[in-house]
Amino acid sequence: MESYNSFQVAQQQVIEAAKILNLDRGTVDLLVWPQREFKFTIPVRMDDGEVDIFHGYRIQYNFARGPAKGGIRFHPDETVDTIRALAGWMTWKTAVVDLPLGGAKGGVVCDPRKMSERELENLSRAYIRAVAPFLGIDKDVPAPDVYTNPQTMAWMMDEYETIVQHHHPGVMTNKPIPLGGSEGRREATARGGVITVREACKLLGVDARGAYSIQGFGSTGQRAALFHQQLLGGGKLIAVCDSSGGIYNSHGLNPKELVTHKLKTGSVVGFPGAEPIPPEHVLELDVEVLYPAALENAINVQNAERIRARIVCELANGPTTPEADLILYQNGVHVIPDILASAGGVTVSYFEMVQNSYAYFWEESQVHQQLDAKITRAYHTVQKAVEEKRVHPRLAAMVVGVARVAEACKLRGWV
Repeated sequence: MESYNSFQVAQQQVIEAAKILNLDRGTVDLLVWPQREFKFTIPVRMDDGEVDIFHGYRIQYNFARGPAKGGIRFHPDETVDTIRALAGWMTWKTAVVDLPLGGAKGGVVCDPRKMSERELENLSRAYIRAVAPFLGIDKDVPAPDVYTNPQTMAWMMDEYETIVQHHHPGVMTNKPIPLGGSEGRREATARGGVITVREACKLLGVDARGAYSIQGFGSTGQRAALFHQQLLGGGKLIAVCDSSGGIYNSHGLNPKELVTHKLKTGSVVGFPGAEPIPPEHVLELDVEVLYPAALENAINVQNAERIRARIVCELANGPTTPEADLILYQNGVHVIPDILASAGGVTVSYFEMVQNSYAYFWEESQVHQQLDAKITRAYHTVQKAVEEKRVHPRLAAMVVGVARVAEACKLRGWV
């Protein structure tokens, strides 16, 4: 498999979009780099009484359209270039869905699987103490990401409020609902992805009730399995995989029972009535819809020619390499790129910020309705760019996002 520096890939995507938009050199030079980067050491007292030093980052990519927005990751292999790339993609993602936000991302190099809950709380609070001056609902609003969750956000929000000495729930999103979280947030990424699939099926004349498969069966993959049938009026889930292995049944797998099995055993392997299948084969089955919801670079030059799905809905970040993108496009595979397909999460995070700002909370049905409207409009905006610019969908989505951010930069007089 090819080895990629994700930030270099992200920069190249901006450059390609800028060529189509005929942007001037100054604008391009501004948009291929983050506006602010913070690197800090975080001392944390561990359960054994020793102090460990962790390395943390917060990268605020662009503020032209509004305050920065993006998750915080706790991961042992975290790198500054990964965070730069993700902060950039968040910038284009918020612009594609037309939210008044910029993009950011944060991370701490650590292995949360080897840390106690108290150590994770200490680390979460210490991270906020390091970055608090640069956060705020009008500056930068974090959310959970890899190995962080609503509880992490609750600790971080409490630490921030302790520092600033006033109630400020909108400084974090995807919080627990009793602390100002929004209904419908935890499922929003998968729901938004399935909404884009619905629109793609209408456009292409694909039967949404046909076969579908899911690569990656974490929380987003599990919800996609359920929502595909709920929102699209049916569908036959024939294969899924996770880090332990893959399973297949040509007659269909029951999504509810499979989710229960995964939550109980920690894996999809051993699900009754399913036969084992190599995880990489899940990507290559003859299905109407494929959801890559796990690793980046999962679809690459080695396997792109074998992808037989009519629609690929990218719920993971960066699951398709640049070369594979072109192969899929040439082979007539309709890719819904990650900065559109997974934008449901940040969209409902924005709704959470709005609700926190005026201290009035929406019913879950209102959240779903507003999400549907935003994602549907964004899908058709990107599709219009595909047709007008005659480019593959990822480049079309980048053209939409980069154009909106570039316009804001020019209006401000930055370039």
